[in-house]
Parts: sequence; structure tokens; C-alpha cells
Amino acid sequence: MRIDKHNGSCTAVAARQGRGGPTWKEADVQFEQKEEVRVHIRWMIRRDMPEVLDAEEESFEFPWLEEDFIRCLRQRNCIGMVAEHEDRVVGFMIYELHKNRIHVLNFAVASDYRRRGVGSQMVAKLIGKLSSQRRSRVVLEVRETNLAAQLFFRESGFRAVSVLRAYYEDTPEDAYLMQYRYRSEKPAVLEPVNRISRLAG
Repeated sequence: MRIDKHNGSCTAVAARQGRGGPTWKEADVQFEQKEEVRVHIRWMIRRDMPEVLDAEEESFEFPWLEEDFIRCLRQRNCIGMVAEHEDRVVGFMIYELHKNRIHVLNFAVASDYRRRGVGSQMVAKLIGKLSSQRRSRVVLEVRETNLAAQLFFRESGFRAVSVLRAYYEDTPEDAYLMQYRYRSEKPAVLEPVNRISRLAG
């Protein structure tokens, strides 16, 4: 049984399977931008699982099994989200809700939909859930050698805030803890007009 740490959270699954957060196989990384598509983002349901597992298996060296997804999504604070294009699930995200943060555990895009804006739309949807009053940041772990994921999240506004030494159980590799912090849009401050000096001038 993989989920046996972190007070029953799903975080142990990611760490035990050698990743602890979003990543992609280096062989699948393509840096050229393709034509973007608009996706519909909704909650994950049981019938999405075959396409979710396809994206998972082609994206990760140590993929989650179906029972890992099911066990994780049974947790009260664990949420599954999918991106759908033309009735096909082309990406997914699994995250945990905590008191003041959202923790991304698993995130993948189908190989033929990468570099087409699918991941960016899912991240934007997640960031839209933040507020200054409650959950104010999104956190995730990225393998130190996974440059593609690091660049993607930096472009999305995330920053590396710490190094997690020997984070993975199957490799001595470290992880970067990356974070996006909520920033409120402050209205422009108008300078007061000194009418007396204006009239005197």
C-alpha cells in the first residue's frame, strides 16, 4: 500500500515512485511551439480513467496505477481535473487542498497535445482558485534534472523556493520545491492634486 504517510495524503505515492510532482520523459520533450488548442477543463470522473492512464504511462518513467489514482481521489482533500478537446481527455492534474495552499501531485498532457497550450490552461485554471483570504499559493516538486518542467512552470510564474535533498525513494536525485504565490491586482494610486499651488502658479 503506497499511501501510508503524510496523514493519509497522496504525497507518498509520488515520492515513492521516483518523482514527487509533475515531470515528463526527456525523450518526449519538444520545445517547438505547435498550434494552440482551447480545452474544456472539468472535474475528473471514473470513465476518464483509460485516457488518463494512457497519458500517465506515456509521460512518466514510474507511472501511477489505476488503484493509485482511485485511492488518492478518495481522500477528502484530493481533487482530479481533466482537460478535454473534441471529446478526448488530453491532459489531467491531481492536487491536494490544504488550509493555505494547493499542492500539485500529478500533472500530464498527452504526447500529441504537448506545446499546444493545454498545460498552461490547466495551470491558469488552478491559479484562478487562489485568493488572498484563503489559499494563496500553489506548490509542487520537480526533479532536479527535469529542465523542461522547470522551464514550463517558470514561464507560468512559479519560482523555486527550496531544494529537497534525496527526495525520491528510487533515486538519490534531489527535487526543487516550486511555488506560485497569489498576487492581487492593486488599483493605480492617484496622486492628490494641490489646487492651491496650481492656482498660485
